[in-house]
Amino acid sequence: MKHWKAIGTFACVMILLGFSVYALLDALAISRVYAVVETESAAQTEAARAQTLSCRRTAEDTAEDTAEDTAETAEIRIDTYRVHDTTVYVADIRLGASQSLQTAFSASSYGRHVTAATSETAEAVGAVLAINGDNYGAQEKGYVIRNGVLYRDTAAKGREDLVIWADGSFSIICEDEITAQELLEQGAVQVFSFGPGLLEEGEITVGVSDEVGRAKASNPRTAIGILEEGHYVLVVSDGRSEESEGLSLYELAEFLQGLGVQTAYNLDGGGSSTMVYQGELVNQPSGGKERAVTDIIYIA
Repeated sequence: MKHWKAIGTFACVMILLGFSVYALLDALAISRVYAVVETESAAQTEAARAQTLSCRRTAEDTAEDTAEDTAETAEIRIDTYRVHDTTVYVADIRLGASQSLQTAFSASSYGRHVTAATSETAEAVGAVLAINGDNYGAQEKGYVIRNGVLYRDTAAKGREDLVIWADGSFSIICEDEITAQELLEQGAVQVFSFGPGLLEEGEITVGVSDEVGRAKASNPRTAIGILEEGHYVLVVSDGRSEESEGLSLYELAEFLQGLGVQTAYNLDGGGSSTMVYQGELVNQPSGGKERAVTDIIYIA
């Protein structure tokens, strides 16, 4: 009898242990795809555009087409700064009248822990310039709206989000104060849930000692900001190395303020911080290689 009781006890312990291990893996590593996003490849998009232009072009409208093409071209300049013993890369972007900041999920899929390197996702969507996003898939809560589609409406208490509206303007909101559905109905096109906000109306909104969770005071950082209509900056700093110490949130906000940024927001940082331009890494990711993330922000 004691023998069978011992076997039963052992079996129960193993079942509980197995369940605990699965729960841990489910929280940290197991990929789950909840929705597949239909996207055209860059080649397909360009081919369709070229065909359309060819059909419409005549001798009389050649000059008009040239003007339209110019208006649809983004101007991108990448500058490197050295502040607080840290290397900071700034992509200064001026978008054409019909252009907007774009986003993409890794593997064209919305889900949990569905990841790829920023450079891989950038190549898949034909991005000229890309940075990592908010890594939404590593979190269970926090609003996710991308390209005008609501994917997650579960609020994270006290979380500040960046909202990009249809006209390209920025707002920083608190998830405690508005629902994701309300944001969508008001015209939100992109919503990023990481934070915190760094600048509003050109004023710093973080304190000297503010930090993200249990992160170190000096980190690799990724941020996005707007100076004026159609004029944005994507910013990545190196950190956690002998060559580049990293920035605090306040130092990052102060730096962005010095660039003339009006609204700025902190995205996923640390090992996730990555900038890619024309297929090449611009920065030196912490740890020596790109970390796989769930999403990117890019310019096509």
